[in-house]
Amino acid sequence: MADRETVRIVTLRSTIHTHTADDCLTLRPWVQAARNRELTHFRKGLAGVDLDRLAKLARELVETEPRTMAQLREELRVEWPDADPRSLAVAARCLLPLVQVTPRGLWGRSGQIALTTAEHWLGRPVAPALAPDTAVRRYLGAFGPASVKDMQTWSGLTRLRDVFDGLRPELVTFRDEHGVELFDLPNAPRPDPDTPAPPRFLPEFDNLVLSHADRSRVVPAHLKGRGWAGNPYPTLLVDGFFAGLWRLADDTLTIELFDTLGARQRAEIVEEGERMLAATTGSPSRGIRFGTVATT
Repeated sequence: MADRETVRIVTLRSTIHTHTADDCLTLRPWVQAARNRELTHFRKGLAGVDLDRLAKLARELVETEPRTMAQLREELRVEWPDADPRSLAVAARCLLPLVQVTPRGLWGRSGQIALTTAEHWLGRPVAPALAPDTAVRRYLGAFGPASVKDMQTWSGLTRLRDVFDGLRPELVTFRDEHGVELFDLPNAPRPDPDTPAPPRFLPEFDNLVLSHADRSRVVPAHLKGRGWAGNPYPTLLVDGFFAGLWRLADDTLTIELFDTLGARQRAEIVEEGERMLAATTGSPSRGIRFGTVATT
């Protein structure tokens, strides 16, 4: 991050992602249609605003020096005093490839979110958008077997069916238990269904939980529709399924389970918790305690 080999930028699903510099410069143009669509949610606050003029002015501002969203709001409202200030700043973020500059994003450090353009930060222009067929191949390489709707949910883009159909001769297809067609790369690994899935601690807004059209592959039926099933919290997987929430505070890893688990599963969770603590804090000796999440 400090060497500008990776950057933090809004791309897929209007969410901040960490990308390599190369991917940033091709992925951001690829999802621009979704960022344009996002602008429609703010059209009332942008009445009378010339978006081309806004993009030009915002670029000048953030390339002169990195700006926070609050600073962008204040600077842009000088030009458009009758517009909604928040909408002005969001429009700048939608129209321009704005990256978060360091120290934001550095391990063990923090700072205000200050933005400049990817071109200015990386010292090179935005590249041509990632080719749709290349994007599908890369997506399936990471997440296949998957449906067209899965990739659309993951990317925030629409109308990808034609791209999948064009690639059909070089892909393999399956049907899930609901009859939905799934695509994959021919030589991709597809583990045996009985392969063990050890406990895993996921961060908030994790792609696995959020970015499938059918979340039943991760979220058990009896938990469907719960507020925390949208994954704004760090989540725990047991046997590959959403099983609880976790948080780390006051030297204690607190694990809140949705259901009662057996001694073996709890021991495996503790073992994985200690492994995570050792990797992230350098010490596995912090306390681990269990609680229960209310499900009603």
